[in-house]
Amino acid sequence: MRAFWKSSGAHLVSRDGNGWLTVTPDLLRAYVTRPEIHPVEESCPAEHALFEKLMADPFAGVSEADLAAIVDPDAADNYRVLLGFRDHLAAHGTIEGAYAALFGKGAAIAIPPMFIDQMVHLICHNMLRSVTDPLRLRAGELFFREQAVTTGEGQLMLADAEIVETYARTGGLGGLGALLAEAGTPARAVSLDVIGEENAAIYWDRSDRYDTAIDFRFTEPALDAFARVLESWVRHFHGVDVRIQPQQSIRDAKWSWHVGLDAEATRILNRLYEGATVGDAELTRIVALFRLDFERRGDVIDTMRGKPVWLALAMGADDKIRMKPQNLLTNLPLRRGN
Repeated sequence: MRAFWKSSGAHLVSRDGNGWLTVTPDLLRAYVTRPEIHPVEESCPAEHALFEKLMADPFAGVSEADLAAIVDPDAADNYRVLLGFRDHLAAHGTIEGAYAALFGKGAAIAIPPMFIDQMVHLICHNMLRSVTDPLRLRAGELFFREQAVTTGEGQLMLADAEIVETYARTGGLGGLGALLAEAGTPARAVSLDVIGEENAAIYWDRSDRYDTAIDFRFTEPALDAFARVLESWVRHFHGVDVRIQPQQSIRDAKWSWHVGLDAEATRILNRLYEGATVGDAELTRIVALFRLDFERRGDVIDTMRGKPVWLALAMGADDKIRMKPQNLLTNLPLRRGN
């Protein structure tokens, strides 16, 4: 097996008996050394002391008096955010448990979206750690990284939104490109490599660069690979086996249940289900449809036995996909206890 997503922090955690990731001191130390937290030379003695305290014991108690002693109020606020995240992780013991708790009934989310994406990154690495298909790993990036969608001329290409924006600004030349842009020099055209079955091996050395694109059209292998990742996610959290297949349309006279994989898909599916008129402009925002079937009838509520769940993924008005994998934690018709 090849290494991938080294930036996920997988080397800082361990797996418990159930296969979930335990919250370790090393993982928390990595957060303490983030630029927003790590003191600089000009930081006050109280900030330096708190940093050293947490490096020695990341689970150490920190009082409001400790934070109030920090001269820089922004630094103190950064510590409050970090300590809130730390305490949430520690309270649940595992990354998966902490993540799932964020979306429980009545839960109030007070954790920055960036931290949540990092949790998903870790979880995806855990559940895909034995995967040997690079296309499946690239498809898994949708769970924790926004994707820019390119359509037209029969295309449906997905590329990392942050990388696309960086390349558009620098022409792929990094700091030099930024300087050229400031000087008014036209950026050279840059295209990302589209990975498929023939060249998928290039992903292994580039997995942390997020600089490959995938063809997400119906019948293309990347779409099927994404369906396999969805199956893994459901199995990892619920212990339930499902079969998910891409579809071109929803043909179901007894349509009973659906789950949008992002906010836009949820809105469109709800309107369709309610019988509202949905224009072509809205429908074209759906980039993928799936049918989910449960392998065991006993895993679902009685009214959904033998019936499919329809899934959709859509792009927003800015042609970006912002997946919400938590929707598969909270919105499936599972029997209580699953």
